[in-house]
Amino acid sequence: MPAITISKREFLTGTGAAVGLALLGNPLQRALAQDTWDLIVIGGGTAGLPTALFAALRGKVLIIEKAPLLGGTLDRSTGQVAAAGTVWQDAKGIEDTPDAHYEDIMRINGNTSDPALTRLLVDHAGETLNWLAANGYRVEPEHPVTGSGHDHFRTARYQWGLQKGWSVFTAMEPLVRKAVADGRLTVLLETSATGLLQDSSGAITGVAAQGADGKRLELRARQVVLASGGCASNPTMYEELHGVPLYCQVAHPNSQGIGLSLGLSAGGYIRGGDKYAALPGAILAENKFPSPPTAISSLNPALRPPWEILVNSDGERFVREDHPSINHIEHAIVRQPGHRHWAVFDEEILSKAPPLVPDWDAAALRAACGQHPMFHSADSLAELGTLAGVNPRALRQTVDDYNKARQLERPDPFGLAHRPLPIARPPYYAVQMQGWTLISFAGLGVDGRLRVLTPGGDPVPNLYAVGEVIGAGATSGQAYTNGMLVTPALTFGRLLGKEFLSLG
Repeated sequence: MPAITISKREFLTGTGAAVGLALLGNPLQRALAQDTWDLIVIGGGTAGLPTALFAALRGKVLIIEKAPLLGGTLDRSTGQVAAAGTVWQDAKGIEDTPDAHYEDIMRINGNTSDPALTRLLVDHAGETLNWLAANGYRVEPEHPVTGSGHDHFRTARYQWGLQKGWSVFTAMEPLVRKAVADGRLTVLLETSATGLLQDSSGAITGVAAQGADGKRLELRARQVVLASGGCASNPTMYEELHGVPLYCQVAHPNSQGIGLSLGLSAGGYIRGGDKYAALPGAILAENKFPSPPTAISSLNPALRPPWEILVNSDGERFVREDHPSINHIEHAIVRQPGHRHWAVFDEEILSKAPPLVPDWDAAALRAACGQHPMFHSADSLAELGTLAGVNPRALRQTVDDYNKARQLERPDPFGLAHRPLPIARPPYYAVQMQGWTLISFAGLGVDGRLRVLTPGGDPVPNLYAVGEVIGAGATSGQAYTNGMLVTPALTFGRLLGKEFLSLG
């Protein structure tokens, strides 16, 4: 998005009346000239920026950012946010409360998110989003809505910006520039945190870092906030913490889990890996993990009613394909071997159904068969199963049972209501798909003030964590709950900077 990208040079020097980051001389020299920072924030993304902005109103703050630009994952995030009591609800006369928001979150994720953190979130999310709105954040005209790609709220409180996640950054970016120009905030880009400085009592006293020139820095601080994101681009760490391979490579390349490692090194612990949930329908480019996706299939029945059936590697159906809850379908996929699933259909369905793969017409899907490792076609179901790696005898029986129940107008054994055509006209097709995610459900254990905790429940002195580093499962639970990653990152960052840190 060239029109809204801010270059490294602009951030470092500014142009005309805009002072940019206004770092005088070598930014590393200026940083080193400070005796002790009131706060160092590791990570300049969704959570780190509001933390630093509000903390800078009360003290001297330093952001350490590994990338050459601020913004973190907001350049690729959909930026979906949700809250009760927003200006957008007021404009449309929508009545809502934090209590109703809390109840909806817990209903969707089955009471699997952290109750205290979820309560903290809903009580402060509205004021956080209204702060964004006051600084120029604009949403789609029809918003708020009850939902989109995930299970819906009962009340319309869900929205996203006109430029998706980047809208969040463009609302905060002028505030960052002003804080830097006022001398309250300093930003070190292309600087990696390599360790935490800790005294003999275990209290955090600063950050060890490495600049772009490769030189080691020791930056002293009264408090440190870990806001460096998750580990969804680190296959080894991801599998270790979740017990699930990182199947699909889609997360920001800097999501390497450095904040998790730093928190552990200081005495913290990891929780939430058991809350892993998979999104459906990734068509991987290769039969190895992790793999980039070729495409994502349309398996949400609210967006596209299913014409195909879904089977597992045993050749058996395992879910109601048109279940009203996509969360139900996602959990069923996680119970299948390797989280793999195949869409099975025939030539008539391919010709008449809306595209299974968005922006692929029937000719494109036919052409992929035999050329792409996830697309297969054959004149018999037995041959199809052999080619696709699905039990061929069971697949034939599964399709026969499906067709017979439909023909005799018997209830589907899984409750499927949308059965427009039988699977009976060759060639037959199978598209192999994979459960996938781009977020870390596991994260550092924190308390209600976002202090990093030891396994025994004691806070690590002077160390806080916010954003995906505390795990998506903390507020989203074992589900993809609407807005429960970006909203808590912003809300908890704002609370940290405004109230929880001892500054000034």
